[in-house]
Parts: sequence; structure tokens; C-alpha cells
Amino acid sequence: MTSYPEAPRRTGVSRDVLRWLQSLDLSFSPKNFRRDLSNGYIMAEIFYWYYPDDIQMHSFDNGASLSTKLGNWSQLEKFFLKRKLNISKELIDGTIHCKPGAAEILVQEIYVMLTHRRVKTIQDNEVDFTDRHYQEHLPMVARSTATKAVKSNITLSEILAEPDIDVNKQKVQAVINIHLQQRQQERIADPKRFNVKPSLGERAIRLMPPPELNQSETSLTNRSSSSSSYTSSQTDIRSKTNVTFKEIKVKQGDRSYVSSSVSSTTPPSTLSAP
Repeated sequence: MTSYPEAPRRTGVSRDVLRWLQSLDLSFSPKNFRRDLSNGYIMAEIFYWYYPDDIQMHSFDNGASLSTKLGNWSQLEKFFLKRKLNISKELIDGTIHCKPGAAEILVQEIYVMLTHRRVKTIQDNEVDFTDRHYQEHLPMVARSTATKAVKSNITLSEILAEPDIDVNKQKVQAVINIHLQQRQQERIADPKRFNVKPSLGERAIRLMPPPELNQSETSLTNRSSSSSSYTSSQTDIRSKTNVTFKEIKVKQGDRSYVSSSVSSTTPPSTLSAP
């Protein structure tokens, strides 16, 4: 799955693009962009109005089969390469396989490319060509399971066009990963529904950490605080003139035994005077 940051996710297109399509006098006006633009015939007509010498419409077929779609888009890709038109391969594949939002993004990019105008659309953070945004607006009981998500987001034409098993496994895994992320967000948003109990760390009261200081600053502050506390204690004691001290008598043991033991162990030469 490919993500397109800062791209519109709405299924419709702006009015400027619709008026532009109507002004080209196409063979038929597209109503369902996901279906009508998938075979590339309308795209060929659009580029024929701007490059009549490079597009031969008799070589394009307005059919719905997968072989017809791949043939039409193969000719268009050769034309894009010849004219050095930068059109994303992922957008083309998404349009062929009727991915959500792919055809709308493609036609708006072509409008900007050919008319050099801007399109006023609501920008979102991410477009991944899945039904993720549609599922988010459904109640939890009506959302797809993992099997239904794979079935809805990977079409049969996509598998037939790319028969490589490893590539299809990667696509399935990408859909499952998105589905698991949605489930995780649901558990966070509604923990009571899933009987999720808060942990001890979540129940504890979190205090903001003190502002971090450099090592030199911390040592200076510690020294200043210790010196200030010492001086304050001295000044407090000196300021109190009525301070009385109580004498505590400590009862000591008999030292005769200690002195006798020392005298018995010490040689007489060391004890005599010089």
C-alpha cells in the first residue's frame, strides 16, 4: 500500500475540475470516477485535446475487461514517458483497480498539470487507497473483520494483473496491519467496551519533572543552597541569646581492667622513662 501525504481523500472532485471536463466535449461525462476512469479511455480523450498529434483515439478501446484496461494504460504510459509527464505509477494502478480516491486524485493532478491552475480541496494527512476512512465512520459492530478488510481492499483484477505470490502477500499483510491499528485505536478510544483495565502506572499521579539544568549549574545551585543553609543555621543560633545547654553525664565503665591488660602486654622497656 502506498501513502500520499497531503492529498485529498474525498471521493468527489472540485467544481473547477468538473467544469473543465465539461468544456472538453468528451464522448461521455464521467459520473462515477472510480468506474468510468479505470479503463483509461477518458484519460486518452483528455490528452487528445492537448496533444492531438501524439494520441490516436482509434487505438484505444472503451471496454471494461482487464486486458483492455492494461492495454489502454500501457499506451498512455508510453505517451507520458515521451512527453516527460510525471504521473505516479501508484496512482495509475489505483485507478485501474478502482481503489478509493485514486481516480479523483489522478484527474485533479492532470488538471493542474495541463491548465497550470490550483485546485481548492480539503487536505488530509494520508491517503492509503483503502476503506479505512469509511470504516472509521461506521459503528464498531458494523466494521469489517480482518477477512472482510482483505476482501474489500484487494480486488480480483489486482491479483490477476500481478500474479506474484510474494507481492500479493505483502499487500495482504499491509491491509491486516492497517486493520490491527484500527482495532488498537478502538480499544484506546473505548476501553470499557473491551474491558481494558488501567495499569498501575496509568492510575498513578504523574508530576511534571523539574526543569533540566546543566551539571555546572546544578553543582553551583547545590553549593549555594548548602552554604545558605549553613549560614542561616549559624545566624539562627547566634540570634538566640537565651540558648541554654544541658550537660549530659555518660556513665563509663571501669578502666582498671583495660589499663592492667595494656600494662601486661606492653614490654617494660617501652614503659620505663628514657
